[in-house]
Amino acid sequence: MRPRVIILAGLLALAPLAASADTIHLKNGRSIVADQVRESGSHYEYSIGDNTYAIPKAAVDHIDAGGMPSSSPAVSAMPDLPAFSPVTRLAEDSSVYAALVKDDKVNADVLSGIESKGNAEVSATANFIAGKFEFDHGNIAQSRQYFESALRFQPENSTILVYYSALLIRTGNASQALTYAQRAVAAAPSSPDALTMLGYAEFASDRTKEAIASWNKSLELRPDPAVKQLLAKAQREQSVESQFSQGESSHFVLHYEGHQTSEAFRAQVIAALESDYDDLARDLGTPPRDNILVTLYTEQAFFDVTDAPSWSGAMNDGKLRIPVNGLTTVTPELARVLKHELAHSFINQLSGGRCPPWLHEGIAQLLEPKSLGGDGHQLAVLFKTQQNIPLNALEGSFLNFSGGAAYLAYAESLAAVSYINDSYGMGDIQRILQRLSQGSSTEAALRATIHSDYGQLESDLARYLADHYGD
Repeated sequence: MRPRVIILAGLLALAPLAASADTIHLKNGRSIVADQVRESGSHYEYSIGDNTYAIPKAAVDHIDAGGMPSSSPAVSAMPDLPAFSPVTRLAEDSSVYAALVKDDKVNADVLSGIESKGNAEVSATANFIAGKFEFDHGNIAQSRQYFESALRFQPENSTILVYYSALLIRTGNASQALTYAQRAVAAAPSSPDALTMLGYAEFASDRTKEAIASWNKSLELRPDPAVKQLLAKAQREQSVESQFSQGESSHFVLHYEGHQTSEAFRAQVIAALESDYDDLARDLGTPPRDNILVTLYTEQAFFDVTDAPSWSGAMNDGKLRIPVNGLTTVTPELARVLKHELAHSFINQLSGGRCPPWLHEGIAQLLEPKSLGGDGHQLAVLFKTQQNIPLNALEGSFLNFSGGAAYLAYAESLAAVSYINDSYGMGDIQRILQRLSQGSSTEAALRATIHSDYGQLESDLARYLADHYGD
């Protein structure tokens, strides 16, 4: 998502942004904002999003209940997949899981031993358990191998097909996911999970009408608030876009309302996107596998479909949604918006859908390209006085921020990525994203590449801002 242009002023007044969280004040003067803090022997354990960390009590000065929020659960620029609770049971029991998953990892020797016994059903189960474990822990590449092995043993098992379809969606391969989701429904026509996944694959494959039908069937079988939300969005899109036309290029499918834009303008949009695609493939590598869906809206239609906050200027929720009110040519501002939103598709592909919002938005802004400009000085002041939003608080969605707070979140994100790029290069940014796709937490990925946790990164960023933008 890209924010509308907002003048960065009065940032010093933006410290309290939303609901409270717990703040750990360290003896070295730094602080950590967490969703929850609890005692555990000689340590405090604290959680940020889905990740849990520990810090020695000896390093802590005191803890305040309430402070800078960690915001809502982590959501990338792409939508998260619905949660699955398959009704179909595989031939699994607790003893298989206990033998296969030890010390928080899959035991490959145990898996090989199970397969050697020649029982296809149990072998499929073991590989599914291994694949689901890695999927839940964000290791997409390893998860894919296990799911594919499970399907070799049981190629029409609906539960395995559902999860494999979800993985393919997560990795930007909606067209292939659609085939497996269709097989899942054929194998289990009364499975709400299979129908939910089929709807998701259809929606991502630009088959909105079919997605609506699949999600309605799923809801008839089992009420689910997440599916209701997906259905409502698809219905809004269908209502607004029912009379839209379509055009295609090498990497894009363009939807547009015929009388709102000229053929020449649409050709410029496609040309700009194709040029951006080449640039991003060079800078980031790993382009999306399927053609990318792009829709041009009037401003009202954009907000009607996306239900986005008023400060947003465009959105990438798996589809690039671009308001182009009154434009007859690709202006420099629109060119930056197009590249920004397209960058999210590349980032999502490279990270396996696991990139936190601050890194997503920082990279996308860097590649527009955008510089900190006059915002740099204000940020330098905020970081010097420790009134910045802690980066760990930006692992959550930006969507609940007010306009001013969102602008600050975007500015800090750009500053952090600019520092990493200037100090370590785009290669390390790519390696951070690759680590995320392998299941690493954000801090673990940072430590493995630039040797910094959040605290160290913020300290380094404060010095970077002071050196480049301070008085």
